[in-house]
Amino acid sequence: MKNKVRAFICIIVPLLLAYTFNTKFGNIPPILKFLNPFTGFWQNAESTTVKPNRNIILKGTHQNVDIAFDDRMIPHIFAKNDHDVYYAQGYVTAMHRLWQMDFQTRFAAGRISEVVGKKAIELDKYQRRMGMVYGAERSLQGMMADPKSKEMILAYTAGVNAYIHSLSKSQLPIEYKILDFKPEDWTPIKCALLLKQMSAVLAMGSDEFYMTNIRNKFGPEVVKDLFPDYPFKEDPIIPIGTKWNFDPLPIPEVPSSYNEVATNIIKTKQKEEGIGSNNWAVSGSKTVSGLPILANDPHLDLSLPSIWYQIQLHAPGLNAYGVSLPGAPGIIIGFNKDIAWGVTNVAADVLDFYQIKFKDNTHKSYWYNNQWKNTSTRLETIVIRGDKTIKDTVFYTHHGPVVYLQKVKDFSKAKNIPIGNALRWIAHENSNELKTFYLLNRGKNYNDYRDALTYYTAPAQNFIFASAENDIAITANGKFPLKWKDQGKFILDGTDPKYDWQGWIPASQNPTVKNPPRGFVSSANQSPTDKTYPYYINWEFSPYERGKRINDRLTVMNKATADSMINMQTDSYSIHAQNILPAILVMVDRSKLNATQKEAFRIVSSWNKYYEANSLGASIFDFWTKRLQFDIWDDEFTVAGIPMRYPSRDRTVQLILHEPNSKWIDNVNTPEKETLADLVNEAFKYSCDTLERKYGPIGKSWEWANVKHTTIQHLAKIPGFGSKVLLTGGGKMTINALNEGNGPSWRMVVELGKMPKGHGVYPGGQSGNPGSPFYDNMIDKWANGKLYNLFFMQSASDTSARIISQLKIFKK
Repeated sequence: MKNKVRAFICIIVPLLLAYTFNTKFGNIPPILKFLNPFTGFWQNAESTTVKPNRNIILKGTHQNVDIAFDDRMIPHIFAKNDHDVYYAQGYVTAMHRLWQMDFQTRFAAGRISEVVGKKAIELDKYQRRMGMVYGAERSLQGMMADPKSKEMILAYTAGVNAYIHSLSKSQLPIEYKILDFKPEDWTPIKCALLLKQMSAVLAMGSDEFYMTNIRNKFGPEVVKDLFPDYPFKEDPIIPIGTKWNFDPLPIPEVPSSYNEVATNIIKTKQKEEGIGSNNWAVSGSKTVSGLPILANDPHLDLSLPSIWYQIQLHAPGLNAYGVSLPGAPGIIIGFNKDIAWGVTNVAADVLDFYQIKFKDNTHKSYWYNNQWKNTSTRLETIVIRGDKTIKDTVFYTHHGPVVYLQKVKDFSKAKNIPIGNALRWIAHENSNELKTFYLLNRGKNYNDYRDALTYYTAPAQNFIFASAENDIAITANGKFPLKWKDQGKFILDGTDPKYDWQGWIPASQNPTVKNPPRGFVSSANQSPTDKTYPYYINWEFSPYERGKRINDRLTVMNKATADSMINMQTDSYSIHAQNILPAILVMVDRSKLNATQKEAFRIVSSWNKYYEANSLGASIFDFWTKRLQFDIWDDEFTVAGIPMRYPSRDRTVQLILHEPNSKWIDNVNTPEKETLADLVNEAFKYSCDTLERKYGPIGKSWEWANVKHTTIQHLAKIPGFGSKVLLTGGGKMTINALNEGNGPSWRMVVELGKMPKGHGVYPGGQSGNPGSPFYDNMIDKWANGKLYNLFFMQSASDTSARIISQLKIFKK
């Protein structure tokens, strides 16, 4: 018997150990697999010496393809036809970024539970209930209906799969080993999902729930006063006075019941400032070369691997350089021999919620146009690692999906969604954005640029343009619903057809300007136009300060060079400080300050208004004005059970400068009647005390870079795979809109000419492998505000580039 027990133990214990060490528990990878010397993480360490030449044979190419990798590991693809250039783009992008592409599209599709288990169920439900897959399917229909886009997407997909099929277990990216899953075949819809995810990021949240609560509490007159449809200070993208050379369509009539719609009480998330971008182009009249220069820096949440992937694509009729989205073919921001282009977010109101009246709890019918209308259902199957698969039924109205029918606890994204409301979102439309980039990549002049934009739907972007023919232009572009003024500022009535979107602004009538007299075009997410534009795009855009600073500098600029533009991209001057610092400094009662506060006052009084890395004044001012905004608005606009938002920074500045005796200044929660000076002094002392408590005695630890604490985290927040703390200047409201983890995701400057000169950098590297020397090799250059010269090769044997490796793909 004893021998049997020993035998049993000898068999069971090794089995248990084998199971334990080969199984993933929580965030711990399967130990034996992970440490295996032949297939584990050791295999992901890359040599600093790159193999100079490599040949491979792939059956998916039509002809041979040459790929040269420069000294930053940027691929320059030389193909003999369109199919092969996108096939090779898919192959090399997967070679460097496969896990990122896989993870991002799983995230967009609501499939993270398959990888991490049941902790991601609510996230997956949210993605699906927002209609991400539904929208991607509609987009894919649009792309596949166009022969060029279809060829792009199919060739790219085949190239990704060729790389996936070439991988052995040991060659899998390290994140697969940590999270213990494998790549699956790439499919065309994954490209569409990636573009939908970008739409979701740039939708920037929703304000209509807050605004509806504010209207219910204070009435329409207060809304009109504190939340105006045009800001107090503005410097619009299309220069003031630009004439609209078209006959506008009639605007839908405002329903008489528009101000009577109520809403549920819901807690939502405010729009986040900083998701935006800058771009500008100066004409040859303002440059040393006599030809235009274009600059662009899109602001996004920063991550490692980097959001963007640099690449050059060369084929008959195509020679373009720029950045692509890993997982989608073509170049999104870039240049070719004749033109350069870039984008910033428009922040158009293209996401509305409609209050739905269901017949009963089956949700099979809803009231619309005085009759019951049937819903349709979409069954979402969510596979959960280590658990049973679940089914989730989503009801669709003609507006779109009803995102939530009941409140979801402990999931922050759900708090942004009104219960029982249907989502109408431009991202659900049939579209073909790829065609825009196909045409821009091959564009030769202004007419080609305008033609390319007609194919673009979402997310709406300010497309900036410059050409070697000395044209510059900018267009707030996308597919915009034809709305009455403020349609979508509040939750809409889903029972009445008058509240539906009733048409589209013609693409030819989108706000645009070509070669304005001032000699430059620019955007920084502020209002696209002055008040004369006949259509409604949104009631609120990003504050004007970044745009104002850009325009101020470009107005006085002459004999500009690329260095002038690069220097501007890291400009950290604060127009906000210029506007209000003098007004609030004089209100401070210095006799009532302690020693630290007196020193802080001395520092901020002499501050140059630049958010420089070593500035103490920037830290003091930033804390001070945020607290002042809180003191002014929080007593009225924070009410238990009725979530609302504060009025804008622009309206706050207007109040401080011109309405110091406004009723909104008084704190209604105290018996005293506060003055603006009372609030200014309280905010100043509070800010100094907070800084001292968090960072110690006033001194070096109060420096802006230390307080701001910029870092770039790994996409999946894996410890050790992110960046160090970067000691950088800039802030959300300066041109260098660099904050804790959000900022310029790609800085590009292009000098047009007989042969264009490109300069660029992003915070990361080409490789997605943390064990590669090319994972984060560009971060320091980016943090220092410097750009690399980009190698715009003219042939595979061009000796102007520093080529360290060649890959030749032979057709099978």
